[in-house]
Amino acid sequence: MPSRLGRYAVRRRIGSGGFATVWLAYDEQLDSPVAVKVLADNWTEDHHVRGRFQEEGRFLRKVDSPHVVSVYDAGELEDGRPYLVMSYADQGTLADRLEVEGLTAGQALEVIRQVGLGLQALHDHGVLHRDVKPANVLFRSVDPTSADGRAAEVRAMLGDLGLGKSLDMSSRLTMIAGTPTFVAPEQAQGERLDGRADQYSLGALTYLLLTGRAPYAHASLTAAASPGEPPRLSAPGRDFPPEVEEVVRRALAPAPENRWPDVTAYVEALRAAIGDVAVTPLPERWLPIDSDLTQPGARPSHLPAQGLLEPPTPPMRPRNRRAVALLVFGCLMALVGGAVVGTVVHGRVADPTVRVTDSTSSLEVTVPRGWTAETATGQWTPPDQALRLPSLSLGTEAEWNRAGSEAEGVFVGVLPADDMPEQLPGHDECETVLDPVTDVDGQDPLLTQVAIGCPGVVVERVRQVAQNRYLWIQVRSSDRSTAYDVLDQVSAPGF
Repeated sequence: MPSRLGRYAVRRRIGSGGFATVWLAYDEQLDSPVAVKVLADNWTEDHHVRGRFQEEGRFLRKVDSPHVVSVYDAGELEDGRPYLVMSYADQGTLADRLEVEGLTAGQALEVIRQVGLGLQALHDHGVLHRDVKPANVLFRSVDPTSADGRAAEVRAMLGDLGLGKSLDMSSRLTMIAGTPTFVAPEQAQGERLDGRADQYSLGALTYLLLTGRAPYAHASLTAAASPGEPPRLSAPGRDFPPEVEEVVRRALAPAPENRWPDVTAYVEALRAAIGDVAVTPLPERWLPIDSDLTQPGARPSHLPAQGLLEPPTPPMRPRNRRAVALLVFGCLMALVGGAVVGTVVHGRVADPTVRVTDSTSSLEVTVPRGWTAETATGQWTPPDQALRLPSLSLGTEAEWNRAGSEAEGVFVGVLPADDMPEQLPGHDECETVLDPVTDVDGQDPLLTQVAIGCPGVVVERVRQVAQNRYLWIQVRSSDRSTAYDVLDQVSAPGF
């Protein structure tokens, strides 16, 4: 973990993706926490990716809306990587909320209203978002230290304009991109776009919030290019008024000309269709707030850093992503023992981390040092297979993955398969097993499932890494923040 990024003191990593890492940092001059997004070092020399990164900053800077993430500063590190300094979303993402408890109808409508305001502001300034999804809807507390003693208000904001595009340049698109579950058909086809493409994505988000599932489960952009007629909101035991059905179905119309004129028209029609009677009036503080997360950490010390430990940080929200669901294998197979390969990364009061590589250098994962008490870095034999394939198993004790164990650990194994598995481990010992969720990380399909009260948390994930190869990942941890931190650090450099 870097100690500083430019003039900003680094607190912890918030999340990372294929192109950038986001750090929670502290602006000592303005006495305020900020989020610093840094381009990944392996993309520094790619002028196209670098240009898109810098363009994201320009898009965000030109839009002045409380419902769009703000950019305060930009710069370049000594190694040449550009960075953006942005407002810190201390209450996580919509994907985080949906993992744990979901939203009431009133809360869902308020999220759609605020996201709609952000989208309309972007469109009014000539910018398309092109990637509206739960992981890119961020929550930020406003005035968490109000003098009147009231709880802080939570505001929804749109973030991550990595796929953003100027409306006047939309006819020159050279790259088909987006998240298949939420992308508009014309975007998946690489056609000319306008604000109705983002409206389609907002309609898909509405469908998810109202029904608990996305309207489509496209595994690729090719499938998203021909979605067919949108499915009905209503299902046995779940009825929606015809007016609501019509409003959402119109937003999800495959042809842009059949949708609402703009995002504002769609949101207003949805509010009118649902009506005041169907939604319990919301209080001013409409979304519960996690008070721990409003405190990003003590101010950096002005004392010399040598010999000092950084003050403890509050619990970390999971990385900006939807809870993704997972796989079919209920028990871990025996592994061939191997040596830990990696370096200890200092800088946390908690257990320092270790980077571990398997014996074939195909898999890597970073874990708390205490998780290497029991390690196996050899190969495994997947269920119903004769092949021996790369794998890693790291835990705080032997048999860390047994049902009901309070031990912590992670397993990563390569699976041969032509398609994403349809079943996941049951984990009957856990109090709550959330429904599996599909998503995409870059171009890699994901399937993730979260179980709570096991004791602790068990996260299962399947991720495609090659045409006929998948990773099966199981993380067992005492808390979600650590589980997601480990999950974020799994990579497959050999594929």
